Amino acid sequence: MSRTDPVKVKICGLTDEDAVEAALEAGADFLGVVFFDKSPRGLSPLRAAEILQWVPEEVRKVGLFVEPDDALLNEVMNQVRLDFFQLHGAETPERVEQVRQEFGMPVIKAVGISAAADLDAAAAYAEVADWLMFDAKAPAGASRPGGNAQAFDWSILKDRKWPCPWFLAGGLTEANVAEAIRLSGAKAVDVSSGVESAPGVKDADLIAKFIAAAKGK
Repeated sequence: MSRTDPVKVKICGLTDEDAVEAALEAGADFLGVVFFDKSPRGLSPLRAAEILQWVPEEVRKVGLFVEPDDALLNEVMNQVRLDFFQLHGAETPERVEQVRQEFGMPVIKAVGISAAADLDAAAAYAEVADWLMFDAKAPAGASRPGGNAQAFDWSILKDRKWPCPWFLAGGLTEANVAEAIRLSGAKAVDVSSGVESAPGVKDADLIAKFIAAAKGK
C-alpha cells in the first residue's frame, strides 16, 4: 500500500467523548457507535448523538445495528447524524436493499467468514450494499454476532474482486493489523475490542498504535 493511498481505519464501539477524541486525534476515518442492547458497547440514540456531535464532516459516522426494525432505524435517524448504517446480523440482501431505499442511507453489510466458501455467500450482498465488511464468524453459542475478537484466514481475500469497497474486521490488533492488510489486500480495516482495555472501554494509546500500524506510519 503506497503512502499516497493509506488504509482507511474505522474505530467501532465508541462509548464516550474521550474515546471519540482519541480516535480523531489518531486519524480515524470512520467512527462507529453500536445500537444493540446485548453489546457492552451499546448506546442510546441520545448518548450517541452527544458523543458524536463535534465530529467533523470528513470523518464518517457509522451506526451499527443487528437486524433492526424500521422503528429503531427511524428513532436513531431522528436523533443522530450518521453517514452509514452498518447491518451486522442475518439481514438478507433484500432487507439491505430495502433499508437503503427507505432510509436513503448508505449501508455497510457485515458478512461472517470462516472459510473461502463463505465469500461466495457474500456476493449477493455486494450487489446491494455500499460497502462490505468481512468479519470472523461468531463462535458457536455466542450471544452477539461478529468476530468476538476472533480472526480468520485473511489470505482467502487476497485475489477476490468485489464491485464495492470492503473492510477487514475480526481479531485485529496493533500487533497483527499490518500483516492482515498484507495478506488480505484490505484497503480499509475495522477494530473494536482490539483497542480496548476492557469490554466497551477504549484505550487511547491502543487506538493511536493501531491506526499508526494500519496506515504504515
